[in-house]
Amino acid sequence: MVNPALVDPATIRATAAEAWVRGYPVLQNYRTLYAQAVDDADPKYAGGFGVFRHEQRSPSAPADGDLVAPDLLAPDDDTPRSWAWLDLRAEPWVVSVPAADRYYVLPVHELDTVYAGFIGARATGQEAGDHLVAGPGWQGEVPAGITGVIRTESELVGIVGRTHLADTSPAAVSELKAIQQQYRLRPLHEYAGTPAPEPAPHPVWPVWREEVLDTIEVFSFLDFLLGFLPVLPAEADLRGRLTDLGVDGRGEFEPAALPIQVRAEIERGIADGRAELERAAERTADPAGLFGTRERIGTAYLEQAVGALKGLYGLPAEEAWYGGWTVDSEGNGPPNASDRDYLLRFEPDRLPPARFFWSLTMYALPERRLVDNTLDRYAIGGLTPGLVGDPDGGLTLYLQHKRPADAEHSANWLPAPDGPFAPVLRLYGPDTQVLDGRWTPPPLTPR
Repeated sequence: MVNPALVDPATIRATAAEAWVRGYPVLQNYRTLYAQAVDDADPKYAGGFGVFRHEQRSPSAPADGDLVAPDLLAPDDDTPRSWAWLDLRAEPWVVSVPAADRYYVLPVHELDTVYAGFIGARATGQEAGDHLVAGPGWQGEVPAGITGVIRTESELVGIVGRTHLADTSPAAVSELKAIQQQYRLRPLHEYAGTPAPEPAPHPVWPVWREEVLDTIEVFSFLDFLLGFLPVLPAEADLRGRLTDLGVDGRGEFEPAALPIQVRAEIERGIADGRAELERAAERTADPAGLFGTRERIGTAYLEQAVGALKGLYGLPAEEAWYGGWTVDSEGNGPPNASDRDYLLRFEPDRLPPARFFWSLTMYALPERRLVDNTLDRYAIGGLTPGLVGDPDGGLTLYLQHKRPADAEHSANWLPAPDGPFAPVLRLYGPDTQVLDGRWTPPPLTPR
């Protein structure tokens, strides 16, 4: 480390801006980790590291907002979450899954929210299996019986699992819970029947406060968290410049010890980074490219930050494709059901092509939350019981606030709020024609 006062002011400002953008997903992830794995007084506390907490959905209620909010905007109603956090410093962990006749995914995300790997119907199949998740320093032997290995680049990782729920009937919810309860986490020594290793030191976790993101204190948090994320070759230059400012992953960064001029340049850089992220988010309409593995995303740190801002823990397109409508077919937006009814008409040869299933979820704006309604229906899709197809083999969905008078229309009704709304289409296991743009959703048509 050099004396920060000797670093060129322009370099300090540029480094702070770049590091703030790079660190944004790390900090947003820590915000969730702290609530779920550290702060046992938080309603979202999951029980610490190495345990699952599942969304427990009653047959007549939408997703458990107390668990997902505010970490997930626009939660879907088809795949209740299973949350877990793993500390890989002392040893790997084994994630065991049952045989499942439905779509599910347990994606393992790094400390910076990039995905290390996927366990689930698409990536590993629907058979039972034991999957090893090993951190960057582990050099041991993979024991017999392990189905697959996920190697991570950070020592702290998370899982935001999804398991398909076809409907909210008591029987369907009971089946969902039975599968969720078979997701199992074990440290490697317990799985292999060997002596436990020396435990890793217990960190002094900094208490998360929302306001730190826009202050110089954000680098105290980042300094602590970078200790769990070894320097990657692609970011060696940035990490070196951060070290010159005292942010070296040892958790000892002290803003008050910096010269006033250095602090001022860092604060300007933070503002620059925030402005750059907001500009990028405003011009980003397509979520493709915001989520994925390190090999796929590389050093696209701004795109990663936009993903964390607009849809923390979103899945890559090959796992789940997302589409939506910000305007209707007449160019009016956002759609508003207070004075208009809408329909979506899928032509016979243009039904959503998904390997597992597809669904359309309704959100009220501006909160992007599920819409309470008399049907207890928050999404509609290819597996919704009782859907009525069109005579030619197509499918028409009705998006409106009041129940349609026509019985067949009611069967295909997705209740909308009495105001602006945002419908989101999700395809789980999308076909290649979706990924390459040959298939696109139909327009949202006012009636």
